[in-house]
Amino acid sequence: MATVFPSVEWFQEIQKRVNEDPAFKKLGTADAAVGIKFSDRPEKYLLTFEAFEVVNVAEAGDADLEAADFYLELPYDTWKEMIANIKMNGHADLHHTLNTIDLELPEGFARSKDEYRRDLFYRFNQTFQDFFNKSAELDTQFA
Repeated sequence: MATVFPSVEWFQEIQKRVNEDPAFKKLGTADAAVGIKFSDRPEKYLLTFEAFEVVNVAEAGDADLEAADFYLELPYDTWKEMIANIKMNGHADLHHTLNTIDLELPEGFARSKDEYRRDLFYRFNQTFQDFFNKSAELDTQFA
């Protein structure tokens, strides 16, 4: 059955899969509250990474994103393109990784009022990438 992107259920499906995957734990610990935002849609989400797991996925408001360590903001079509690319390849190709997307945007796409907390995006980047790469296992329906 297809899971709709974006939705709490879509992120929870990935959460479940990464938490059950021993390979995800080999990356080491990651402690960060990560917001997901669409620059052209109202949906917002908060993912909480703690030690070797994703401990929480929830809908978020603007205040939640401001309180997060950082949030990732892109237009819906760019998120959709990244997720579709991951599904097609089993992982993001070199043009669709979180790191490449961040580098190609003049101001990046990891946002935070606190540069030290924003640095967690770079410190734990591979963990976040592996989280999104797990979406290759999902039957995703785009909203």
